[in-house]
Order: sequence, then C-alpha cells, then structure tokens
Amino acid sequence: MAIEVKVPSPGESINEVQLANWLVEDGAYVEKDQDIVEIDSDKATLSVAASESGTISLKAKEGDIIEVGSVIALIEAGEASSEQKAKAAEEKDKQPKKESADTEAKQSEPSKTKASEKQESKKTDTQERQLNLSPLARKLAESENITEKELFDFFKHFRMGKKDVAFFMENKGGVSGQQSVAPSWGGTRDDERHKMSSLRKKLAQRLVSVKNETAMLTTFNEVNMTPIMEIRQQYKELFKQKHDIGLGFMSFFTKAVTEALQHFPQVNSQIDGDEIVRFDYADISIAVSGPKGLVVPVIRNAETLTLAEIEHKVKELAIKARENKLTLDEMTGGTFTITNGGVFGSMLSTPIINPPQSAILGMHNIVERPIAVDGKVEIHPIMYVALSYDHRIIDGRESVSFLVKVKEMLENPAKMLFGTRNPVEVLLGL
Repeated sequence: MAIEVKVPSPGESINEVQLANWLVEDGAYVEKDQDIVEIDSDKATLSVAASESGTISLKAKEGDIIEVGSVIALIEAGEASSEQKAKAAEEKDKQPKKESADTEAKQSEPSKTKASEKQESKKTDTQERQLNLSPLARKLAESENITEKELFDFFKHFRMGKKDVAFFMENKGGVSGQQSVAPSWGGTRDDERHKMSSLRKKLAQRLVSVKNETAMLTTFNEVNMTPIMEIRQQYKELFKQKHDIGLGFMSFFTKAVTEALQHFPQVNSQIDGDEIVRFDYADISIAVSGPKGLVVPVIRNAETLTLAEIEHKVKELAIKARENKLTLDEMTGGTFTITNGGVFGSMLSTPIINPPQSAILGMHNIVERPIAVDGKVEIHPIMYVALSYDHRIIDGRESVSFLVKVKEMLENPAKMLFGTRNPVEVLLGL
C-alpha cells in the first residue's frame, strides 16, 4: 500500500514552502520516523519524517516551490528487498571489518607499556582535534572560553549532505600538509544562478519594509568593558564549574537591557494600528546567523533570568539555529532585539529594526583605545554600541537615555543586581 508524504503546515498563514533538501535517495528504503526531507518556509526550516517503513518514491525536486498539503513522495509500505538488505548489511559490515583489522594489527605489534599507550592515545587525540582557525576566530574562542576540543566535538555532529561531499571532491586536491590553498578565481566570464530560499526572500521583504514603513534613527555610545572583563577574568572558571556554561558578554548585555527597559518602557513598546502596545515583560530576541540566513530566536521573560540561565538559553537557541531545529514559537513574539556584529569584526554599524519591534541594540568588537579617566589618558577595552529605534513611538530623549542607562549598567555591573541603590546600603538595610 502506497502512503502519501504531504507537506505539513509550518504555521498559520503560510501557504507554500520550498523543498530544501532530500535526505534520502529515490528508491531507498526508509524506516518509520526517519527524517526524509527538509522544507524551507519564510520563517523556519523543518524536517519531515516517514510515517511508515518502506521504499520511497520521490515526486518533487530540490528547490521546487510547493503548496502546503501537496504530495512530495510515496512510501510503499513493506519490508526491505533482498538487494536493499544486502546493501544495508554491506554498510554495517564495514565497521566490524575495520575493527578486526585494527585488532590484528595491534596483536602483531610489540607490547607497549600502559604509560606509552596512554601518551600515544593522547597525542593522536590532540592531532585529530587540531583546527585551522583564523586569528579572529581563535581570539573569539579564547574570549568566550571555548576550546578547540569543544569546537571539534560540536561540528563533528553536523550531518553532511551530498553538497558537502561534492565540495570535498572538488577541493581535496588543494589541501596539502597542514594548510589549505585557496582556489584561484577570476579570468573567466562564468556566473551562477540559483533560486532564493523562502527564508531569504521573506528576510529581504521585511528589511525593505522596515526602511519604508518606519522612521528609523540610530544613536551611538561607547562602553568601557574593563569592569565586565575583570569579572569574567576573575570568575569565569568558578562560573563554569558551578553552572556548566561559559560566562560570555551576551548575558551581561541582556541583563543590562532588561534593567534599562524597566526605566524606559516606551522602548519596549510596539505600534499596532492606531494603538501603542506596552509590555510588562522583556522577551529578548537574539540575532543568530544560521546556515540559511539570519534568524532571531527569543529568550522569554529575560528580566527574570540569572546570568547563568541566560547563557544556557543563548547556547541552546544558537545550537538549534545552526542545526535548523528552531520552532516557529521560538522565533516569534520578541519585544526587543540584540545583535552582535562584533563576532565578525564589525567596529560600528546601524542595525535594522526587527518588526514589529521598535528598537534593536547593536554590539560590536572590543578594541583597546585611549580614553580620558579622571583627567588622565588611559588605555581601556572599548566597545561602540548602537541603538536603532522607530522615531514614531520613541523620542530622541528616551532613546539616548536608554542607551546611556545600558552603558551605566555595563560599566557598573553591581547596578544590574541592586539597581540604582548602593550595594553596601542594600547589605546594611539602609
């Protein structure tokens, strides 16, 4: 009996999707609940699983625009054919054979001491995890307390598709020794065309509509990051041991933003027709660059979370974004957005508002610069910050004061815990 595989509805008001990637080949045997295809909507990438085990017949091509509810494949329910079983058995036999060969090789070698075996294992493990990181990537990893082993373990769990294999086949000849040679380009008149994904088209429409439909302005300020960097330097190891997460900059900025929103609620508002909607909570959207474009997952009620809880949530959402596993609920309903162009080396930018929100904070890279401190010139790590806002709902006084409040919170982290009161006074109950 043939079972139809239909395009599910990714969400309300979405009528069509794009078939992004088949995860199985035509005529292959698929197991029940096995992911067989990825589809792109204008909001997210979703996987579709097989409802039954059987042989699949593909009815649509990658890149096709398909209406929700359309049939994209048929599954002939039943057991795998003898040929399919043989192919599966052949794949399974590869690993045992390899292990057997390894065992024979080990038995033929002279016996080693336990100490030398451990040392050799450690050496091999280190060599396998050597990554060719750029200086900027290495600096970022060190500042966020990320090891090469963690990067290696994270990326090795990515599922490789046929495009990755094709890229390897085309470029493997350019890798020699310990460094890769960049392929030459230029000298031809070739070009390449491919369809925009639904996500990219929707993103383009939203960005253009923001510029056309809002009175967007940007105000700037600078933040002396010395206090936060000293806190991270002093407590990062203890923080990681206690909470099993690194102490990054995003948690400090998120906490500072939630405190500033409490003082300037107009920045945490939205326009809905002829009405202004003001929120008594802070759902902070975090801009993340995913494999198929920019996505903005949301941290719910960020004003109630601790630094450790914020860090865990940021990590969870970032991993989901990179693996295309974010749900629609995780990307809707934010009241304010934070974007960090500093991870790519940006010194200054004017971020675009994430509609229907009314403001967005842009973080940038941290550079040591000379500044005046108590009448003296000192060198400190400085970050430029930018607040883009909709002037229809937020006045200049509120936008500038909000950004100054964020600056004050970051330069005096105790205020994030005790507000404007002196911590000693709070301790003494004054």
